[in-house]
Amino acid sequence: MKYELIREDFLRKYPFAEEEIMNNEIKWNDLNDIYVDFNNYRDTYETQADFIANTLRTHNKIHSVKSRVKNPERLIEKIIRKTSDRKQKYEKDFQFHVDNYKEEINDLIGIRAIHIFKQDWESIHRFILNTWKVIEITANVREGDDTKRFEELNIEIQSRKSGYRSVHYLVEFFPTNQKVIAEIQVRTIFEEGYGEIDHQLRYSHKEIPEVLASNLLLFNRIAGSADEMASFINLLNKNWGEMEQKYEKIIAFKDEEIRKLKLKIQE
Repeated sequence: MKYELIREDFLRKYPFAEEEIMNNEIKWNDLNDIYVDFNNYRDTYETQADFIANTLRTHNKIHSVKSRVKNPERLIEKIIRKTSDRKQKYEKDFQFHVDNYKEEINDLIGIRAIHIFKQDWESIHRFILNTWKVIEITANVREGDDTKRFEELNIEIQSRKSGYRSVHYLVEFFPTNQKVIAEIQVRTIFEEGYGEIDHQLRYSHKEIPEVLASNLLLFNRIAGSADEMASFINLLNKNWGEMEQKYEKIIAFKDEEIRKLKLKIQE
């Protein structure tokens, strides 16, 4: 199949892009080459995404896993949007091209691992470190969250005013002779629910209306409280189970002693 990025169609979908292309002197041929190259390797990336997702599914603390390969047009939109940032990071002559975009764009492959209880994260964290070559970890937290454990593990902490919570891992591998970086996001079910709603609102509005923003933060606090409550219930259930086992042992011991006494009386 022959792939081609049609300029008119693309700019109709992303009208902001034309100004960015002009301001950053982006060559359309470079964008088209990246678009074609990414489409040619997309099936390979799909296979890799499935492999990572299936590997994560073997962990008993992971509730569910989602995977996706970036949409080709979204990739080009992101490259256009990120060019000015890269010029500041590297040099003003920087441009994205076929030979560097796979290393510069970190979410060509995106995996999301969802767990139920917050305390399950550390077990998943060790599993990821032992399975892949992790080149970067970022803990996204809300201002005021307890970050002590992240600090003890030397994990970079990024405070989000939006209340978005998730731990992101960048892992590298070689599906071809060129390195590709995949992003694994690890979060609880409640963090996932909030993150999905927040994402939809931000893509629906250029700027979120104040009434929606205030209610979104309220929802974030509720989701955070639900996470804490779920963890407490899990701990309570564990302690309750341990107590039941303890009492069952005591009762069994007493029953055995009574049986022995009865035998002695009969004798």
